[in-house]
Amino acid sequence: MTEPGEAESLLLIAVVDMAPAHPHEGRQYEDAVLALLPRHGGTLESRLPSTDGRAEVHTIRFRDRAGYESFMVDPDRQALRARLGDAAPTTRVIEIAER
Repeated sequence: MTEPGEAESLLLIAVVDMAPAHPHEGRQYEDAVLALLPRHGGTLESRLPSTDGRAEVHTIRFRDRAGYESFMVDPDRQALRARLGDAAPTTRVIEIAER
């Protein structure tokens, strides 16, 4: 239970699908953006590749929602994504309720 005034951490599962013609570029992009997590209070808890290399599943924890929101608008992250264009992976993020 969170004490009053204490921020609750945010646990996320990200299902990352690489662009079909660009799996290598997608993995390089993920390497770069995942390295940005600490500046926003984020930690990569696990990174699991699919057997065919076309997808990854990430477990990511942020100290709080504000950290996640700042990660999403990080200018370095946005620049990496813009540079990759159509080769950028697509990601579905699922917020996990911890009990």
